[in-house]
Amino acid sequence: MAKVLIIEDNATNMTLAIFLLQSAGHLVVSATDAEAGLTLAHAERPDLILMDIQLPGMDGLQATALLKGDQATRAIPVIALTALAMKGDEERIRAAGCDGYIAKPMRYQEFLATIAAQLARA
Repeated sequence: MAKVLIIEDNATNMTLAIFLLQSAGHLVVSATDAEAGLTLAHAERPDLILMDIQLPGMDGLQATALLKGDQATRAIPVIALTALAMKGDEERIRAAGCDGYIAKPMRYQEFLATIAAQLARA
């Protein structure tokens, strides 16, 4: 069982991600914006962070860069959750510090496999 922080502003996506993670036996903490997510990342020290890219206020790429630039949180793997699937988006996401990404709409088998693989690496 891992502790996973989800930072996602879409209620439907959040509900689905929480359901899938809890069904797989993980503990879930969540935030609906980057600022709250950064606070939770420091307080909770999750094993993995799922980061929506398009968030209100600070976007997920900016938040990831802050996490990766902070000694206290840089080792936490960050997987981007994104509807961006255009050519070059994966490179931009990885350049910001994300360790992987899951495209939306989420497909549950791919979602769980990506998380399991990232947790095994960590």
